Amino acid sequence: MARLAADFSLGLCAQLAAWRYEQLPAPVARMVKLMLVDTLGVVGGAARAPGIAELNARLARWEGGGPATGLIGKRGFSPPTAALANGAAAHALDYDDTHDAARVHSGCVVLPAVLAAAQDIGNVSGREFLLAMALGAELQARLGLACFNSLATGWHPTAIFGSLAAALAAGRVLGLDAEGMRNALGIACHQAAGSAQSAYEGALTKRLGAGFAARDAVTSAFLAADGLTGPREALEGKAGFFALQMRGEVRPELLIGELGSRWRIEEYSLKPYPACRCNHSAIGLGVKLHGEGLAAGSVASAEIRMSEANCSLVGRPYDAALASVVHAQFNAAYSFARALADGKVGPRSYELPAITEPAVAALAGRIRVLADPEIPQDAMEPVRIIVNLKDGRTIAVRSDTLKGSAQDPMSEREVLEKLRGCFEFGLEAPPGAAERLADTVFGLEKETDAAAAILAAFPGS
Repeated sequence: MARLAADFSLGLCAQLAAWRYEQLPAPVARMVKLMLVDTLGVVGGAARAPGIAELNARLARWEGGGPATGLIGKRGFSPPTAALANGAAAHALDYDDTHDAARVHSGCVVLPAVLAAAQDIGNVSGREFLLAMALGAELQARLGLACFNSLATGWHPTAIFGSLAAALAAGRVLGLDAEGMRNALGIACHQAAGSAQSAYEGALTKRLGAGFAARDAVTSAFLAADGLTGPREALEGKAGFFALQMRGEVRPELLIGELGSRWRIEEYSLKPYPACRCNHSAIGLGVKLHGEGLAAGSVASAEIRMSEANCSLVGRPYDAALASVVHAQFNAAYSFARALADGKVGPRSYELPAITEPAVAALAGRIRVLADPEIPQDAMEPVRIIVNLKDGRTIAVRSDTLKGSAQDPMSEREVLEKLRGCFEFGLEAPPGAAERLADTVFGLEKETDAAAAILAAFPGS
């Protein structure tokens, strides 16, 4: 990485602090609303996700109330604690939006931080709320693209970049100027972390990472608003974020180039399946083969070939004895076997007893996942699958696109169906709850208090 100007962080913050809602192109504003609907839906779905009830109960025992709200159970919390609760919930089903190239989830960090900040100060308009969401999502994607080797070196990109991006999004809600934004960024950089080890091991801390990042973002923004200072060269300094956490493996031009004119937000994907995005091509092919009449019981063995980066996350042999939801979410063999067996994959596919079902677990055990040297090592989309049947025949299938991406987006009808399904799954929400929330979000620019409108439309447990 070439040496950067000493005012690199300030220049970035000054540009972001000057953004106005009117600058958002209509497709960008629409995508932000879709991401908002999607994130609120997966929060609702997570009400029955392992670890989320326990987390909320612990936080409630420690706090007797506050100006912000944990959406599940509508509990009053301090803003950092509400951001932690909502961030963990938004990431728990692994059903949340993703920027495929940057390998970040945004809504699960940015929305909890923006919502908590907006609730604390009150009367944040829908336009300001949407602008803050756009700022955070755009910056998080750009950080993931610029810091291109983060996942390979063991960072969890959602957490480590999310805390920085969401700190500036919350700072925008608080009306910080360029210097205040730089302080928020510096305080966030001082905390930024998040390991991918939880995903490798199938630990519940995987879903906590987004909550930790959202909590740290809120803390950073409010401390900056109170006048606390962070390092002036938070990104570019000798021991700054680029040098320390990223080891100099950064392309700064992908962070600041065409900022405000080329919108990475339009590249986000909404996920049709509640599993690691690295599994989605394999799941899609499993659903397709089921629809073509291939019976799971006729499969002797199979081989799934994908990129090295994807294989490192989801390529481990499936171990049903772990009875781990996260292990199943991050396992291509199980995900393909489930899709082939059922012809569909949804939140119940990654619950007990489904993840230990003997026939599906046995099939997953006959599936090998390999890194294909002919697939670019960091590619998300390509998958090649060879299925060997018990009658001696072989079927070869491939996919080079991902459902939910900009190349094959989910329609608004599909997003609403996902929202409805999540609310029914997690909250047993009554008919019409999803439609009420969607109507609120799609008209959010008209609201004078966006947070209050969202809270009123979000169904109770």
